[in-house]
Amino acid sequence: MIGVCIPAHNEERHIQDCLRAVTRAARHRRLGREAVKIVVVLDHCMDRTAPFAAAWPVDCVAIQARNVGMARAAGAQHLLRAGARWLAFTDADSRVSPAWLADQLSLDAEVVCGTVSVTGWEAHGALAQRAQRAFVRHYQDCDGHRHVHGANLGVAAQAYRRIGGFAALACSEDQALVDRLEQGGARIAWSCLPRVTTSARPHSRVEGGFASALRKGRDEGAAGPGVQPERDADGRAPSRHCL
Repeated sequence: MIGVCIPAHNEERHIQDCLRAVTRAARHRRLGREAVKIVVVLDHCMDRTAPFAAAWPVDCVAIQARNVGMARAAGAQHLLRAGARWLAFTDADSRVSPAWLADQLSLDAEVVCGTVSVTGWEAHGALAQRAQRAFVRHYQDCDGHRHVHGANLGVAAQAYRRIGGFAALACSEDQALVDRLEQGGARIAWSCLPRVTTSARPHSRVEGGFASALRKGRDEGAAGPGVQPERDADGRAPSRHCL
């Protein structure tokens, strides 16, 4: 069984688009008949995220941690107890491609670190073009990149258990996990094959995460993750060249 974990804190604007994309990926023909279980970890949600998520064929786990590391860990534990052999992670403000899960598994690795596309630059107002240009200039959307995104991450259950799972970090929990996996000798695919589109919102629930990096790149006109070229119908980039 394949497990998908989605942490969410007050994501009523995005959660339905996220779950629509994930449930479509769970039905991809290349997965055969393997079951896919999806869990949304509702972390101190005070809006309509919970009822919106409950309308989909997913498990909902409620916690009151206000901590994304703890939310991912809770979702992973729920999936491991259900028998998951593979744990895929994305974010509630993100949309995975139709082949996302199939592409992760096709790489024959213990860990898959994918890249992201960014959408919604208008959230940066008058600085939107500056933000987008800065990220296009510095992001590497190619095999062999070294980006880590909780929105596009896959880990074999055995490898996840081996290093003890996510730490209770308010941000950078994904980087910390991959660092420990790499130090432990896990086979990591740094790949641009699995596709995820994520939000360009300049402010998120905590400082120091992806939104902070976007804002820093905008304000400094310098480094940070970036936007990708147009995709084909299956969500793939037309080229594997670095931006």
